[in-house]
Amino acid sequence: MSLRSSFGRLLRQRAGSTLRVQKRPAHSVALIGAPFSRGQKKSGVDHGPAAIRDAGLVGKLSRMGCQVYDLGDLNFTQVPNDELYNNLVKYPRSVGLASQVLADTVNGAVAAGHSCVTIGGDHSLALGSISGHTRQYPHLCVIWVDAHADVNTPLTSNSGNLHGQPVSFLLRELQDKVPQLPGFSWLKPCLSRSDIVYIGLRDVDPAEHYILKNYGLQYFSMRDIDRLGIQKVMERTFDHLLNRGQRPIHLSFDIDAFDPSLAPSTGTPVLGGLTYREGMYISEEIHNTGLLSAVDLVEVNPLLGTSQEDVAATANLAVEVIATCFGQTREGAHIVFDGLPTPSSPDESDSEEQVRI
Repeated sequence: MSLRSSFGRLLRQRAGSTLRVQKRPAHSVALIGAPFSRGQKKSGVDHGPAAIRDAGLVGKLSRMGCQVYDLGDLNFTQVPNDELYNNLVKYPRSVGLASQVLADTVNGAVAAGHSCVTIGGDHSLALGSISGHTRQYPHLCVIWVDAHADVNTPLTSNSGNLHGQPVSFLLRELQDKVPQLPGFSWLKPCLSRSDIVYIGLRDVDPAEHYILKNYGLQYFSMRDIDRLGIQKVMERTFDHLLNRGQRPIHLSFDIDAFDPSLAPSTGTPVLGGLTYREGMYISEEIHNTGLLSAVDLVEVNPLLGTSQEDVAATANLAVEVIATCFGQTREGAHIVFDGLPTPSSPDESDSEEQVRI
């Protein structure tokens, strides 16, 4: 028998006596799949939830001690004759209805006492997840990690894709700039400009830049991360969001916040994104606040990329982000020891041992 297997057997024999192991208190996590793609034009992002599940999300969270309540994938009704709004904005009724379904589901999960994880799907889904979350916690704050600001209004968007517009619908300060879209009558602005911080921006449209500057939204571009470092960025993020007291955090994480070399299977990749270490640090620091209440992980598209390795890398990265939000650490083991084993007394006296030798 090898030394390693002998040592492993010895640890197992002692586990019931001198080696006391205690698991960390479990997070109660409600997992919601949101296979929705109508907020943008590229097919495949509706397969994102399946790719993230296949990458082992549930098993990883369970092994970390989380109690996972997998609510499965939502069914989104196809809306017939979903005509353009203003000859530009695509699928408004589909996005509005899907967001309402998600809002109701997130609201129920949070009301039941769970931390809520929504896996998408495109980023228009944040309309629903944040709206539903605020029904339980109207005073929550949002950390939006993304290459894009997603704050175009339906009147400023060049593409008409609603995944680039959700924040404009959520902000009270923009209420008079956002028209009433068909399918959106249920939605009311639920955030103020002081409630959200952007991290990772590097592809911002002219109208979005105007909104960021003139409406006083707090953001940290990739240039800011280069200049300040990710530690200082997170310190300033929490200073901004939590300076008036603790409140629940909603993390809305677009996988394209990462550099495309790490997350190639996404619809709108932009060079110069977050490194693996920066992305994990963001999640670690949010976890360390003890205030995380809900997570969106969106825009994984397994039909994009040049190989299955690209898809696997992107989906695995999504799993790493979520796991880190719930306590996975780069420091090593996740089991808490409440004491170290003490060597037992020798079975033989020194004299008997000398005779035996």
